Amino acid sequence: MLQTVNVGTKNLADYTHLVGPALAEEVRALAEPLKGLRVVHLSATSFGGGVSEILYTLVPLMKDAGLDVEWQVIYGREEFFNATKLMHNALQGNPQDLTPEQWSTWERYNEMNARELAGGWDVCVVHDPQPAALFQLVPEKAAHWMWRCHIDLSTPNPATMERLLPVIRDYPVTFFHMEQYVPEGLRGDVRVVPPAIDPLAPKNMALSPEDAAYVCRQFGIDVDRPLLCQVSRFDPWKDPLGVIDAYRKVKEEIPGVQLALVGSMASDDPEGWDFFNATVAHADGDEDIHILNNFNNVGAIEVNAFQSHADVVIQKSIREGFGLTVTEALWKARPFVGGDVGGIPLQVQNGLSGYLVSDVDTCAARCIDILRDPALGKALGRRGKEHVRERFLTPRYLRDYLRVFGEMMSSP
Repeated sequence: MLQTVNVGTKNLADYTHLVGPALAEEVRALAEPLKGLRVVHLSATSFGGGVSEILYTLVPLMKDAGLDVEWQVIYGREEFFNATKLMHNALQGNPQDLTPEQWSTWERYNEMNARELAGGWDVCVVHDPQPAALFQLVPEKAAHWMWRCHIDLSTPNPATMERLLPVIRDYPVTFFHMEQYVPEGLRGDVRVVPPAIDPLAPKNMALSPEDAAYVCRQFGIDVDRPLLCQVSRFDPWKDPLGVIDAYRKVKEEIPGVQLALVGSMASDDPEGWDFFNATVAHADGDEDIHILNNFNNVGAIEVNAFQSHADVVIQKSIREGFGLTVTEALWKARPFVGGDVGGIPLQVQNGLSGYLVSDVDTCAARCIDILRDPALGKALGRRGKEHVRERFLTPRYLRDYLRVFGEMMSSP
């Protein structure tokens, strides 16, 4: 059988003071006719990356709303994840498509997981391309199916998209972060629903400045000098090498500046270690560049501390599905500089709640502006936090799912 993830419990009432009673009441009203609905979420991994972080909050909140929900992780070995990582990169524009053998591997593991998936679900929500073929293989195992895409499909490798499209086009419902990610040729009900963060999770809960500084100090940060920080996977799309280049330009103007690159190594990202090592090599032994991951005991609280303590949080992506690390930084009221790509402009009002950049020089210049003008940084951070409060907290995301589930149940 597929691995079921233990998600613990969460209570919607705990979020009411953050999102307001109107939204909480709307969620309860939408959930009332769905009580007992059997829902399964399928994903490739239970740790590392935005999908798993979303589900660790969304699933228990669905349970609290009265639905009977499970989250299951598909089975895969290295050959499968090598193929799906290549597929992920190709769908975000990389020119290299999968080989016939890699496509065959992807299909074989989907067939294996399809056999292992139990039947009898009212709704099956399939996350991302790794298990996307399950609907085509075993449609009888759930009354309703949904495919949730978490990546940027705006400029996919044409060969890869042509091979994947027949697999996803017949899903009755598909969810995308942004309108421009929706590929042509889908036949079902297409929804544009951006994701959200859990403001009460350890990564996002309020930390005092003293506690944040204490944690950063344990990792060699001089808390009395300015800190730039990027939190992301070690992945070429996140451009940590470009962040290091920008930091070096900032250091020419502000010699005391430090950089922290903080990431999580995920089980479905086999090339992550190669790019982590490339990032370390690019840092070239600079003692003011701190490159950390979950194998250095960097968990949710530590990420929270780095984001909360940073003078500027960066997300210099060159492709980005949505960018939950952006949402996290803005929620902590930190001044933000990020790539003008993907879901980042949806979250950042350029010049009002952060800065959008497209190259190393501009990234460095905006960081220098913020470091030289603390009042500017505070104003950007304040506006960014309120933008997230209104649009990107999990109860709103839960509401959007419940709306679709309700419409599914009322349709044939």
